[in-house]
Amino acid sequence: MPTLLVRDLAQVVSPAGVLAPLRGRALGEVSVVEQGYVLCVNGEIAAVGPMGELQADELPADVVELDGRGRAAVPGLVDCHTHACFAGDRAAEFELRASGASYEELHSAGGGILATVHATRAAGENGLAAALERHRAWMLAHGTTTFEAKSGYGLDRETELAQLRAVAGAGGVPTWLGAHAVPPEFPDADAYLDFALAEVLPTAAGLAEAADVFLERGAFDVAQARRYLEACRAAGLAPRLHADQFTEAGGVPLAVELGARSVDHLEATGRDGVRTLGASDVAAVLLPVAALFLGRAMPLARELVDAGAIVALATDFNPGSAFCESLPIVMSLACTQLGLSPAQALAACTVNAAHVLGRAGRLGRLAPGYAADIVLLDAADWRYLAYHLGGEHVAVVVKEGEVAWER
Repeated sequence: MPTLLVRDLAQVVSPAGVLAPLRGRALGEVSVVEQGYVLCVNGEIAAVGPMGELQADELPADVVELDGRGRAAVPGLVDCHTHACFAGDRAAEFELRASGASYEELHSAGGGILATVHATRAAGENGLAAALERHRAWMLAHGTTTFEAKSGYGLDRETELAQLRAVAGAGGVPTWLGAHAVPPEFPDADAYLDFALAEVLPTAAGLAEAADVFLERGAFDVAQARRYLEACRAAGLAPRLHADQFTEAGGVPLAVELGARSVDHLEATGRDGVRTLGASDVAAVLLPVAALFLGRAMPLARELVDAGAIVALATDFNPGSAFCESLPIVMSLACTQLGLSPAQALAACTVNAAHVLGRAGRLGRLAPGYAADIVLLDAADWRYLAYHLGGEHVAVVVKEGEVAWER
């Protein structure tokens, strides 16, 4: 692997310090090097600094140089909550929702998650791998160098496992969302969990890194979520939860009780839940695109930060409630709708998102020893990442020291 020098950058920007996760005041602190460089060796960052300090005579003769003039560099973005492994689409459902149908009404009528389950089961493993490769390319073009993706659109043994294999094969971080919905062939949630824990978990535990559950009215309740996550934790999977998307149904206390890695959504979380998370080590993963897509209230991000909670941001990329693969758009929403600063949004999509995936010491900073995952912006000011809503501001993406995408 050749040495890569990204030189003459207008700015090199990274969440400040070395700690992870970041919370409170530290969440909004960034390190900015003006007129800088990033040196990458063997897929890792070897040095970062001002151009005036670069020891050019010490570089190897075969160094590859990347011109950064007029561009700002930020760490590769980390999307810690997606459902990117799916087949088909729900464009017709989108039209119905635009005409007034609610998400819950569509779900109860056999649409929603179960519509994608039908398409995903029909795709087969090769079809799922091809679909995920397409979606991964979309994410990369928006600066995402590391992504998590969940199963949960199979809800049978073979498709759930095929989804997890596809995610791993695409270089993603697999999460078993075995408790996403109750498939129609089972009479109730308990019967489905009997099957999933006995027939799917033993193999899923060797493919996934975490387990997730949709704790919500019409899906799984607290007792069922606890049963599922305790079994998954015993099998070596880190617990995560979808909770408080539509109602406060006990997800936050359960997440804290189980020592979950994260609790995600939180659109319906009230002040007590905010205080509970602020005093815990459970990360709050906020998904503003889903709230926007469904016309829901935004989560209390500012309050969570002020309470000292670990806050991360993610796309929730899925075909029904958040058909968006762009973390820069998420950052824009975080700044305009959630009350976060650009620096807080950047940390929430890098260091803290990496923490949720158990990779905080490896990803999320432009600093020696970290993976050489770098996003070069077509702008000299790094704040364009959130400021230019929907803009084509990602110019080059470097993954492990090699150019993986360029506009």
